[in-house]
Amino acid sequence: MIQYQNVKFHHGEHTRFEGEIAFLIMGGQIAGIGFGLDLTHADIQNYLKAKGLPWERAKAFDTSAVLSHFVPFSGDLASLRMRLFVNDVVQQEADYSLMIYKPEVMLAQIKRFMTLEDGDIILSGTPKGVGTYRIGDRFVGQVSIGERLLVEQRWVARKR
Repeated sequence: MIQYQNVKFHHGEHTRFEGEIAFLIMGGQIAGIGFGLDLTHADIQNYLKAKGLPWERAKAFDTSAVLSHFVPFSGDLASLRMRLFVNDVVQQEADYSLMIYKPEVMLAQIKRFMTLEDGDIILSGTPKGVGTYRIGDRFVGQVSIGERLLVEQRWVARKR
């Protein structure tokens, strides 16, 4: 029997999901890999963007980041790929070559303006395939090195 973790997602007509590779930071370096669902209030984001205002209200709310477990990682970042299935259909798929900002570049840039602490998480950025969801939708996030599965997490969207 396949087990899905019930997660209380924020839900609204304009709330959308973005699947991303999640990087766990330890000792200032990438030490672990996981999968993250980055949730966004698209209507609020569009309003704030139109006004030239910061987007934090659209991106940083309770349950806006839904994360898998993390596995230790010290391999070749260039071999990473991710897939997100929604209701058994591939919604997003990408690999390192499609990342606009590579993880090592993001890490170096972030270190220029803030201190990273053990347990901090950096998300990779979003490949095409972003969409909205409904309560009851099933998500399966995967991170692989080539064809070898590193992380797989299953969620069911439940009302908060």
